[in-house]
Amino acid sequence: MGRKKTTKKVIYHLFVLTFGFCMIYPVLWMISGSFKDNAQILRGTLSLIPKEWKFDNYVTGWKGFGKTTFATFFKNSFMIASIGTFGTVISSSLVAYAFSRINFKGRKIWFTCMIATMMLPGQVIMIPQYLIYYRLGLVPGYVPLILPYFCGQAFFIYQMMQFMKGIPKELDEAAMIDGCSKYKIYSHIILPLLKPSIITTIIIQFYWKWDDYMGPLLYLSRPESYTASIAIKQFADAASTTDYGAMFAMSTLSLLPVFTIFLIFNRYLVQGIGTSGLKG
Repeated sequence: MGRKKTTKKVIYHLFVLTFGFCMIYPVLWMISGSFKDNAQILRGTLSLIPKEWKFDNYVTGWKGFGKTTFATFFKNSFMIASIGTFGTVISSSLVAYAFSRINFKGRKIWFTCMIATMMLPGQVIMIPQYLIYYRLGLVPGYVPLILPYFCGQAFFIYQMMQFMKGIPKELDEAAMIDGCSKYKIYSHIILPLLKPSIITTIIIQFYWKWDDYMGPLLYLSRPESYTASIAIKQFADAASTTDYGAMFAMSTLSLLPVFTIFLIFNRYLVQGIGTSGLKG
């Protein structure tokens, strides 16, 4: 029996390691490609070790284009992703609190409407949204990329509502007896206990906004206002030679902010899930 268990564990771990390597291999190949020249990349070899290391790709890529370096593109992406994530956390938590804890007229109807928006593909509202922002004189600009996230996001509202179900309503009632208003209950009780859900929202939303390509493509027209996702695409030129090495180099650097955010908040996320948002 002991040998069978050991054999099963070995097979299981080998399978997980092999599957994990297959999943992460494209990322490793991209990082490896950032140190190769075009000839090595286009040769299609599966080797992760470059025959000749080309560190100039990072220098060339960082110079950017149109007299704008990639520092500007990263700054633009970080600004949009950070403000959008902040707006998502504040607005979604407020709406989730209202739906979960406050009884108001038409609550079920509004909740159904909110859930229904999750079923609409982004492509359906893309043109109407663009026309609205264009007529308001907000195109080109950053406002269309940030403003919607201060109006709540259905996915995160629902996620926070589910988490709030685990927070006893007796806490609200005790706070109301002590004279707290609904706003104080939200800010002093619900929001601190909502920390694990908020951290999950930060990780996912920051990644989505950082990786967004279609939004900046629609609403940004000046090179100095481009985000990293748009700028990386500029290395691919159908009319001339594509610098794949520089493209992979900047793509590799663009992974760092998302990876850093995950590393910073992952410990709190796991800790929060383990305690279900409540301690003691």
